Amino acid sequence: MPFCEVKTPQQATVETDPISNNNNDNNGIKIFYRTYGHGPTKVLLIIGLAGTHESWGPQIKGLVGTDTANEDERSGGGGDWNPIPDDNESGGGIEVCAFDNRGMGLSSVPTKTSQYTTKIMANDAIALMEHLGWKKAYIFGHSMGAMIACKLAAMVPEKVLSLGLLNVTGGGFECFPKLDRKTLFVAYRFLRAKTPEQRAAVDLDTHYSEEYLEEYVGSNTRRQILYQEYVKGISATGMQSNNGFGGQLNACWTHKMTRTEIELIRSAGFLVSVIHGRHDIIAQMCYARRLAKKLHPVARMIELHGGHLVSHERTEEVNQALLDLIKASEVKINTNDWTNLPKKSSGWIGTRMTLIRINTEGGSNVSLMCYVLSKLYLFLLYLFGLVVLVFEYGRKALKSLKPVKVGPSLTLDDSE
Repeated sequence: MPFCEVKTPQQATVETDPISNNNNDNNGIKIFYRTYGHGPTKVLLIIGLAGTHESWGPQIKGLVGTDTANEDERSGGGGDWNPIPDDNESGGGIEVCAFDNRGMGLSSVPTKTSQYTTKIMANDAIALMEHLGWKKAYIFGHSMGAMIACKLAAMVPEKVLSLGLLNVTGGGFECFPKLDRKTLFVAYRFLRAKTPEQRAAVDLDTHYSEEYLEEYVGSNTRRQILYQEYVKGISATGMQSNNGFGGQLNACWTHKMTRTEIELIRSAGFLVSVIHGRHDIIAQMCYARRLAKKLHPVARMIELHGGHLVSHERTEEVNQALLDLIKASEVKINTNDWTNLPKKSSGWIGTRMTLIRINTEGGSNVSLMCYVLSKLYLFLLYLFGLVVLVFEYGRKALKSLKPVKVGPSLTLDDSE
């Protein structure tokens, strides 16, 4: 099976210092990956929280025309796999690589939360590119995978041909979902989901817009069809481990793009597409717009009618947007012709102030008061999150307590 081993700092020391071999516990992280298609154009797909490489299926088929992995074609689906460099560098065609992030799927699951950050996971992706022999690639990421893609682009901009960010936020407080009755109920169900059936039901409500789920395909709704697919998929791969989920959640929470990192991406010379679903209840679109504005003039903002998994809900539009990004990068289109965002104000503070006046979907301007209220909303949402966590841990603690048997109560005589 195709794996890429990411060496830990301790292992790197062993290679340069043989004396330390006795202390080597060979605890390198193994990243499971698949490649699809052939050609000089390389595309690396980075999936999000709790997702596997298979979540990129619609994009893989749209980019290369098949979802059959090269490993299955060459090895018959079994045995060890070693990547073979593609010698057809003069012709057309696209080769895609999708992989399971650490903590999910067939990749390693570190037990320490500190082993999960977007920077560490970006290093996993860089190691995979080197393992494949790819000098440069188009980097596309979804949700947490888009955060990882941003880190990768800032760490090794010379390896990036363009950047596609789907349903992205800036991490930290921006990871909190939209605060309304529906989202709170979904969050409650997510925390209580213990079986593939329960997890499948809540995943549908987080991934897709309600309108899409209630559409009929033949005699059944999409919800009914997708539910069976989700249950089957989760049952096959198993529920994500607590270590994996907690670690990936930590990566999202601790993610932050500094001003220096943003400037590194803006000045690198490659184009960026920020693609988002208008009805995403997990990653709010206003934060994707904010990131796109910071990346002006190299970024283009694409808003589609869909939910968090807009790559599945609006497959054709997303695939076309990614192909347009590849084509525009190949012909080296001017950034002013690429971007569809208003001209960036001078300075970092100017950018922040411009963001206050971003047009909403209805067309009205967001006032300064609304901006202040949005900050207050984040604070209240943070408090709510803490209350939910305390409640869950308290409930579990109470369940773990065993009742103490108490004997008959003693009563004092009236004379006493």
